[in-house]
Amino acid sequence: MRITVIAVGKIKEKFFRDAIDEYSKRLSRYVKLEIVSVDDEMTPDGASDTLVQEILLKEGKRILSKVNDSDVVCTLEIKGKKLTSEGLADWIDKQATYGKSSICFIIGGSLGLHESVTKRADMHLSFSDMTFPHQLMRVVLLEQIYRSYRIINHEPYHK
Repeated sequence: MRITVIAVGKIKEKFFRDAIDEYSKRLSRYVKLEIVSVDDEMTPDGASDTLVQEILLKEGKRILSKVNDSDVVCTLEIKGKKLTSEGLADWIDKQATYGKSSICFIIGGSLGLHESVTKRADMHLSFSDMTFPHQLMRVVLLEQIYRSYRIINHEPYHK
């Protein structure tokens, strides 16, 4: 299985990079992992709705340029479906069972995702009703993917 995480913006903090590197290393025994960062757009304070949509469109085009036609796409969205860790593991496992070899998880920037990206998604996933920084969400997502593979392989992992 190939897992791609596409996220808007760069990781600036070393502690986030270290955590991402650790989970990437752990996941390497289960999947081929690729993490892709696309540039974010500067959003001025008090940006108009029109400007926000222009920014989302630009970021959305960058995201979609990294998605392959054969990818199963899962966007991270507040209004997405909430799953348990076991539920996410089951969903990932079913993709492989149905012959899908590539899952692409997408994390938007500070403004979220353009509708063109959400329309491309096969699954809309929510980790919480709360909003998290995209840097932290990368770590949380990778940890949950790692946990999923531990569950799929009937290996112990703390609860």
